[in-house]
Amino acid sequence: MPQKKNPDSMELVRGKSGRVFGHLTSLLATMKGLPLAYNKDMQEDKEALFDTVDTVNACLSISATVLRNLRVNETRAFAASSHGYLNATELADYLARKGMPFREAHETVGRVVMHAIERDCELDGLSIDELKSFAPLIEADVFAALSVATTLSTKAQIGGTSPERVAAELESARMRL
Repeated sequence: MPQKKNPDSMELVRGKSGRVFGHLTSLLATMKGLPLAYNKDMQEDKEALFDTVDTVNACLSISATVLRNLRVNETRAFAASSHGYLNATELADYLARKGMPFREAHETVGRVVMHAIERDCELDGLSIDELKSFAPLIEADVFAALSVATTLSTKAQIGGTSPERVAAELESARMRL
């Protein structure tokens, strides 16, 4: 449909990953248990290997084109990140930092999210009294903890979403390229 804006090329790249993983599985099955010398079985590795190289090269080319032309609407991206209970894990982490066992925090947040869904609001749209009714450990600082900025910045481990981590990964990628 002409009105749709699906990222078709990236959906196809995602789909091609199944083919590449399938080739890997095929190669591993073919090569398992072979003795140390050359075996006729190894003729079967060529098709999977060459198709994988061609597929990965095509996917990298397509991805490079997409990334070169990608424009992010920061306002819309921020708005989208503020909805859908994406900060639920951060609420569980907040409760764990306050001393609640994570398993209990996870269950508690599940109940809070269900309550928010019933009220048709986000977690930060609940009152402090509503939140405290689920967990007395919750204090007014919970709203700062649920912000997008805090949710991102607390994930500072390797591969995390903190601005510092993302900047470091981008710099690392630039150096490799």
